[in-house]
Amino acid sequence: MKTDDFDYVLPEELIAQTPLEDRASSRLLVLDRSDPLALEETKFDSILDYLNPGDALVLNETKVLPARIFGHRADTGSRIEVLLLKDLGNGTWECLTRPQKRLKNSKSLYFFDDENDPNTPLMGAHVEELKEEGITVLKFTETGPKFLEILDRLGRMPLPPYIHEKLEDKDRYQTVYAKNLGSAAAPTAGLHFTPELLKKAESLGIKIIKITLHVGLGTFRPVNVEDVTKHKMHTESYEITEDAAKRIEEVRKSGGRIIAVGTTTVRTLETVAERHDGKIVAEKGETSIFIYPGFKFKVVDALITNFHLPKSTLLMLVSAFCEQKTAEKSPVGASRSLSGRDLILRAYDYAIDNKFRFFSFGDAMLII
Repeated sequence: MKTDDFDYVLPEELIAQTPLEDRASSRLLVLDRSDPLALEETKFDSILDYLNPGDALVLNETKVLPARIFGHRADTGSRIEVLLLKDLGNGTWECLTRPQKRLKNSKSLYFFDDENDPNTPLMGAHVEELKEEGITVLKFTETGPKFLEILDRLGRMPLPPYIHEKLEDKDRYQTVYAKNLGSAAAPTAGLHFTPELLKKAESLGIKIIKITLHVGLGTFRPVNVEDVTKHKMHTESYEITEDAAKRIEEVRKSGGRIIAVGTTTVRTLETVAERHDGKIVAEKGETSIFIYPGFKFKVVDALITNFHLPKSTLLMLVSAFCEQKTAEKSPVGASRSLSGRDLILRAYDYAIDNKFRFFSFGDAMLII
């Protein structure tokens, strides 16, 4: 299986640069894996038409840190961009630093409020370790609430590199249910939901269940190997509470569907299921699960997701998700010979031809 097998050509003008004013007004492309050649287009606020009482929407309630900050070498003043990725505890963070080469002969960084007081540092950081691919371990002089207060003052939302427009309202890169601070990127499938839409779902008997996975480096890291199976994912932290695990299992036992909102939710649920014989249990842990065609899903029955970058691990995940149901159903007709990857790329061709908006602030897909 080659990385190039998951490539496609996207016109640059289809990359959404800003969020829509109304979150739920984005377009929705529905792919039914029992009849995968029949694509259906609607609006996101109609998504509940495809769900049933007793189904569960499982949401990732991680909250994005304003994780992009700029430091200066203590000796030369050279500017270093720092993207916080993973809290290692006691003020120590795994970070993506650019350009990392400026840190090779430096042990300390300082962080200033350039707009209000460019001469007095608000905090410092010690370079603990330089790793590959720009990863640096930094130990900050501030911890706990004080660190978060400074971060809120200095930090910027870590928007993906393909977004060039300024984000006027940083809350638009958070889901409306974001709660647990710790991500370096938003679980973007959830950006389409409004409080009103979630309330309506509950009134229709659809369960709303929340888990957490803190999105890390894997979101930014491209697949640079030719053979897909050789790619290594970085670890990300997750948590499923006792209440969430109990409710998910109750839905499954009663015949309801588990609808994952976003690939981060899929990765969390399938990680736990793999470790516990197909069951969802309360657990805190880390995952580096890599889902690509051939993976056997144990929990997730339907998926709400955005349109993903060419040759990305997320495109591979949704291809795998389509492949499993298609193989099981094996519908009569042309779809019999189409792989999950073929079906996803066919849907992407439709989206491109019909000028859907792509990536983080773009439109959505429902795969059932």
